Amino acid sequence: MLPSLLAAPVALALAALAPATHPFSIDDMLAMQRISEPAVSPDGKRVAFTLRTTDLAANRGRTDVWLVSADGSGLRRLTAHEAADSQARWSSDGHWIFFLSTRSGSAQVWRIAADGGEAEPVTRLARDVEAFAVTPDGRGLVVSMAVLPGRSPEQTQQELEAREKRLATGRLYERLMVRHWDTWSDGTRRHLFAFDLASASAKDLMPAMDADCPSVPFGGNEEFAIHPDGRTLVFTAKDVGREEAWSTNSDLFSVPLDGSGAPQRLTTNPATDTQPAFSPDGRTLAYLAMSRAGYESDRLRIVLRSWPDGVERSIDLRADATPQGDRTPADIAWSADGRTLLATADHLAQHSLFAVDATTGATRILVKDGTVAAPQSCAGNRILYGLHSLLGPTELYTVASDGSDPQRLTHVNDERVAAARLGQPEAFTFRGAHAGTVHGYLVRPVDFDASKKYPVALLIHGGPQGSFGNEFHYRWNPQAYAGAGYAVVTIDFHGSTGYGQAFTDAINGDWGGAPYEDLIKGLDFALARFGFLDGQRVGALGASYGGYMINWILGHSARFRCLVSHDGNLDERAAYFDTEELWFPEWEHGGTPWQSPANYARNNPADFVRNWKTPTLVVHGGRDFRVVETQGLSTFAALQRKGIPSKLLYFPDENHWVLKPLNSKQWHETVIGWLDQWLKK
Repeated sequence: MLPSLLAAPVALALAALAPATHPFSIDDMLAMQRISEPAVSPDGKRVAFTLRTTDLAANRGRTDVWLVSADGSGLRRLTAHEAADSQARWSSDGHWIFFLSTRSGSAQVWRIAADGGEAEPVTRLARDVEAFAVTPDGRGLVVSMAVLPGRSPEQTQQELEAREKRLATGRLYERLMVRHWDTWSDGTRRHLFAFDLASASAKDLMPAMDADCPSVPFGGNEEFAIHPDGRTLVFTAKDVGREEAWSTNSDLFSVPLDGSGAPQRLTTNPATDTQPAFSPDGRTLAYLAMSRAGYESDRLRIVLRSWPDGVERSIDLRADATPQGDRTPADIAWSADGRTLLATADHLAQHSLFAVDATTGATRILVKDGTVAAPQSCAGNRILYGLHSLLGPTELYTVASDGSDPQRLTHVNDERVAAARLGQPEAFTFRGAHAGTVHGYLVRPVDFDASKKYPVALLIHGGPQGSFGNEFHYRWNPQAYAGAGYAVVTIDFHGSTGYGQAFTDAINGDWGGAPYEDLIKGLDFALARFGFLDGQRVGALGASYGGYMINWILGHSARFRCLVSHDGNLDERAAYFDTEELWFPEWEHGGTPWQSPANYARNNPADFVRNWKTPTLVVHGGRDFRVVETQGLSTFAALQRKGIPSKLLYFPDENHWVLKPLNSKQWHETVIGWLDQWLKK
């Protein structure tokens, strides 16, 4: 009996010494430090990266450049300033790290010795630098700045300042796009400049082009590439004139880096060409290309173009040999030996790392689970990448080139993750619309007790060509709901990415059909499979297309106790005339409202307001030009007019996303409070 008598007090003592933990909350999400933009040194032995820390007092994120060895040792902070420091880029000799900083009052390029010291300014340009690259010889930079076509940065700045001083505030436009995402057009375009370090002079490489080279696309890679010999720049631009608002066509252009010639168009594909990347030997230009004009979610293929003769061949990224095995890469990077292309892609509710043989096109999955970003070669025949999942935020890892021996380099969030108790995720599949296999996730509530019944939060992703997979999301994180006592269900309905292009295409013209069927069938499947889910206490939440689907659910089902509609369309006909990217509704609904009125009517939530009954929280951002604020206000007006319990949370300073930390905190507290009001009675 003696051992057992001693065991209890010893266990109590150990428990008292253990650090206190708590259920995951929005405060934990905001406290996580965010790793991004890793850059491997030329010798492959060190990695510079950006680390973002949330400053609640200032209501913004602060970013600095950090450094870690490729073996995981020697983690240290390289910059420490109140300004934002980001986009680390190495000099070819590995001595300098160039970075973008706002410490001089505008965004300019600075540099610091990799071994430490004081940072020094490199550029003092009249306009903010949005992105940049270091030339192979180390003598110059390529910088992206927004300028008025045909005018210098100084002339552009003078003109914009003069406009601000005018008492008349009207703006006259002659064509679309008059605004985009969250900004009204001022006539500037993102142009690329060659910046000479010795003379501190900048030369516009595309002065006559009324077109943008995007500084950073959705995948995160710059849309320009310098040839290894330092003589030529290849960049992406959307040069389509008045068709800009309804065209998805972007092409690749080349221009001498010394500015001795005008840009020359390399591709004539009527759809998207993007993400140029030269092989290490300079003999091949890789890029990604779609084939269907007007479709922003078409499948991307890898194109290899021999340099300089221009002979092209394409490679399909495939997860397997089945008809559903095709995948669309989000980004590509060359291996150090030029034999392999590294690519990441959505894959069965993961965002996996693939290796593609540049000669044969043979594809292997190197890292399957979780969400992978920014792969690149490093020392020891290894590959660096960032990885996050439902169980934690991004950390840096390496893996052998054959996919073996994964090793973790950073542990910046270990203490924060350990302090918060998380819900355990479980993947499942079921038979959905079109008799197809559909994937979903269940995240158990924190402190799960199998003997209890739990309310359910059904999260609906946006896009609609998107995914709610194995990722650590900073706006729609299932753990925020699991920490509040909810079982979370997500469904990758037809239209989602990572299951083959045919699955993605299935939503075209059918917004309210197969996706809705999948969501209802998936919820029913989860309720039947997981006995601890309380089918009488279910709420649904969604943003963007997910907000549209909430408005659709309002008119087609009364099974939910409450709903949350964030930045979702109510009236598809009106939304066409309000949104800034017309190509999107034109593809999704098979034309314009006057060309295809039946398609807009068939998928229009506004036509079913007569059926609305469910209590609904509406959220909208005043600077959302993708789904304009009148859509949210109209949704709230209909709810109020019908006498349905409802609330409106309006952010005048947010766009399609809620980004400011204190606004995010208010959003989560309001949304979870709404769920609590209706699901925890």
